[in-house]
Amino acid sequence: MFLKHLTLLNYKNIASKSLDFDSKINCFVGKNGVGKTNILDAIYHLAYGKSYFNPLATQNIKHEEDFFLLDAVFIKKDTEEKISCSIKRGQKKIIKRNNKIYDKLSEHIGFIPLVIISPSDTDLIIEGSETRRKFLDSVLSTLDHHYLNELIQYQKLLAQRNALLKYFALNQVFDKDNLSIYDEQLEPIGKNIYEKRQNFIHQFTPIFQKYHAIITNQNETVQLVYQSQLTEASMSELFTQNLSKDRALQYTSSGIHKDDLSFEIEGYPIKKFGSQGQQKSFLIALKLAQFEFIKEQSGELPILLFDDIFDKLDESRVEKIVSMVNDSVFGQIFISDTHAARTEEIIKSTHQSYRLYNL
Repeated sequence: MFLKHLTLLNYKNIASKSLDFDSKINCFVGKNGVGKTNILDAIYHLAYGKSYFNPLATQNIKHEEDFFLLDAVFIKKDTEEKISCSIKRGQKKIIKRNNKIYDKLSEHIGFIPLVIISPSDTDLIIEGSETRRKFLDSVLSTLDHHYLNELIQYQKLLAQRNALLKYFALNQVFDKDNLSIYDEQLEPIGKNIYEKRQNFIHQFTPIFQKYHAIITNQNETVQLVYQSQLTEASMSELFTQNLSKDRALQYTSSGIHKDDLSFEIEGYPIKKFGSQGQQKSFLIALKLAQFEFIKEQSGELPILLFDDIFDKLDESRVEKIVSMVNDSVFGQIFISDTHAARTEEIIKSTHQSYRLYNL
């Protein structure tokens, strides 16, 4: 899988740009604010149907313009695939594959395997549980459409259950039978999502630990701990136990939508006890494990985006990543950096074909 050509119109700060890419390494260099990260985000947008940095679609339209358009040609299994993504203000987003509009965005997820490594990944550590659930769901949804569809269905039912709880409170009424209709539908879906998440962490953790050992020379012990209320009770038991609480809060306080992933180093939360360097190593290992997991499960080499990370890493970590490029661990790579000379020196050491774009 690689990206051959990309055209951007009115995307963020880019009015119009058309680019052809090397099948191995592509580097965007220039000062901050010239649009390096925006090009990487456009590639991500084409893979996932949304921006990595700003998921509100209309906010990715260039100021004072009415639409944006992303148009690309990917090569997948020696076949040319044309993918486009566009949105006009006040209208729905449209994603096309070979000029045919997808009925549902979910049908496109996973077609272009892609992983991004960015300084904003620190949100996985510092933000709340929702950010880590999104990471979990993103990897699983890329590989399992049934999981994605169940997740969408769970969220719809949850919104309906919450709306009913709010209705009860506003009208000072309560109908347990009506509420149980949603409980009965949520339970099997929640159980399936829980089991798939649990199984994923079981498979994913050894891969993550392997990459962490490579990056840090096996300096620390790290762990991913899946935390779920379903470890202690079934969904129906949780709903029964928390009924009074849910009525008071006017929303559903228990279920798989409360799951979390604990990032630990030497048995302690990395958020509190990890240095900046340890947190960087943890996150890069996490994303490289995501890359390998998708590669193993899909049989394809995902596209890899490195956003401004050479500026954030010390020399030893950069060397580790470059050695992986030399060993052909990765397929097509896109890199953004503020220092052209440094980037070119790093890339030349890989002895791979490359293109350098001065923006």
